[in-house]
Amino acid sequence: MSETPEDPAAGLPTSPDALFQRLQGLGISVSTVSHAPLYTVEDSQKLRGEIDGGHIKNLVVKDKKGNVFLVVAEEEAQIDLKTIHTRVGGSGRVSFVKPDLLMALLGVRPGSVSPFGLVNDGEARVSCILDESLMRHDIVNCHPLVNTMTTTIARDDLLTFIRDTGHEPQIVPVSGDI
Repeated sequence: MSETPEDPAAGLPTSPDALFQRLQGLGISVSTVSHAPLYTVEDSQKLRGEIDGGHIKNLVVKDKKGNVFLVVAEEEAQIDLKTIHTRVGGSGRVSFVKPDLLMALLGVRPGSVSPFGLVNDGEARVSCILDESLMRHDIVNCHPLVNTMTTTIARDDLLTFIRDTGHEPQIVPVSGDI
């Protein structure tokens, strides 16, 4: 893979191709669409009609003790950052992680976060939290480590992948009223 600035995978610890090979090795079939870089939920909503399934937003936060949580929810989910720690088992209020910690733990840049980044968290420092309402979808869409592609994966295959990375996903209601 070339190391040019135009290459969104340049400098990543795991390339999308390596991710796809790992998924294939697990017997997981996915489909992937390439597109212009998407940085926000609003950007990704422009693809509606082209990609079916549950579309996600991802928050990577840490609590006052330094515990890190990857919160994966439906793109429209309302998540209260003042109370999310009570839903995910955090210690006190949370704050967003900085880009350097995001790269160190999940091997992705801002705008490219997804559960697929757990492939780079070999020490399982990140707790994976999946919103209960997201898990009602049969298929889920995630960036495969870069924000220039969207990969569609079956919900149960996503759980298989997450567990294969050494993480036990917690499925909890993180959006809506407590």
